[in-house]
Amino acid sequence: MKLPVQIQFHNMEHSDALEACTRAHAHKLELFASDIMSCRIYLDLEQKHKHQGRPFGVRIDLTLPGHELVVNRVQNEDTYVALRDAFDNMKRQLQDVVHRRRGQEKQHAVPLRAQTEPPDDQPGEPLPTASKVAGGAPETQGERYE
Repeated sequence: MKLPVQIQFHNMEHSDALEACTRAHAHKLELFASDIMSCRIYLDLEQKHKHQGRPFGVRIDLTLPGHELVVNRVQNEDTYVALRDAFDNMKRQLQDVVHRRRGQEKQHAVPLRAQTEPPDDQPGEPLPTASKVAGGAPETQGERYE
């Protein structure tokens, strides 16, 4: 990384163990893209929720040349689970950007051209009769397609 990882704590006390875990996760992202310019991580203790207690929120802003990736909707009551989920989401976004750069996007197959109309000099062949097609309706007997 060109700039050091910036970690900010909001509405909670600074924790050395949590900071070390966050830095370890951030440095693992360099395995996917070595040209990361900056990484900012915000850890926030959200307001108390009626049914879930106090969830921790994680926001990650990552800057690459020509791209800015953001993960910001990760919350969990356990800070380490919220961190893991946020970095998993960021890793996926980073892999997608790297694959696009390398041109390894999924290529869709080109549809084969099929002859949809019979030649002009020959009329269409009669459709198969109901007796030739299993479960065919009798009204298809002797009809021609156009």
